[in-house]
Amino acid sequence: MPRPKKRLGQHFLTDPRILGRIADAVEASRTDTVLEIGPGPGGLTAALAARAGRLVAIEKDRGLVPALRERVPTATIVEADALEADWHRLAGVPPDAPTPVAGYIVAGNIPYNLTSPLVEKALEPPSPARIVFLVQREVAERVAARPGSETYGALSVGVQAVAAVELLFRVPAGAFAPRPRVDSAVLRLRPLAEPAVSVARRHAFRRVVVGMFGFRRKQLLRGLRELTGWDAEVARAALAQAGLAADVRPETLGVREFAALLDALVDAGWKAD
Repeated sequence: MPRPKKRLGQHFLTDPRILGRIADAVEASRTDTVLEIGPGPGGLTAALAARAGRLVAIEKDRGLVPALRERVPTATIVEADALEADWHRLAGVPPDAPTPVAGYIVAGNIPYNLTSPLVEKALEPPSPARIVFLVQREVAERVAARPGSETYGALSVGVQAVAAVELLFRVPAGAFAPRPRVDSAVLRLRPLAEPAVSVARRHAFRRVVVGMFGFRRKQLLRGLRELTGWDAEVARAALAQAGLAADVRPETLGVREFAALLDALVDAGWKAD
């Protein structure tokens, strides 16, 4: 077992039973291409290679690359920073492919400190048919949270607007070496063919959602006025157009309700920048 590097956030999972469950959750067949993020010593890589038709793994730690290539000779091991690499090119996905891309899957045991940017990158269109990530349990619960719950927030809405979310199972901290301070969980995302918000409006949608969750327990009218700077009459009219009551709280709104709010704001002349 190679020595994990703290600066890279490495925590290696070696339990073959758990690795097998994660690989099964990927649901790869011999006609699929799987792009693995952060293969580490290759435990999940070997399990995925036994299931997928083609496997491409991106590893930033150059010290692990030779052993990975030896352990899983059928996989293509790419030495690169996953945040900077062109995932679509590596997986052979055309830039104009329709989302979700059949036969393209992303998976990995990803560093806790890079979860949000890696999830965001995985969801960039053209999105894969499935994304299976092993992440911090708390983050997985936030992504899967429902409106009105304590863990429901901007991350929940942002991901659920473009993908169906499944929190599959939890993995205890003791299964890793070195042992992290928190438990993990396996999260599966299935990008939607018809997301709640278009690609062109994702930035504005994020601005609205993050902004309104800054006032999550205030009444919607007050939060909207603080976000936009509008007077009460204009803000109330926008809420009426979106079909939203002025006295509900932002933390109770579902994805489609946030999308309706964005449409009303744009129609009223609001700009995200």
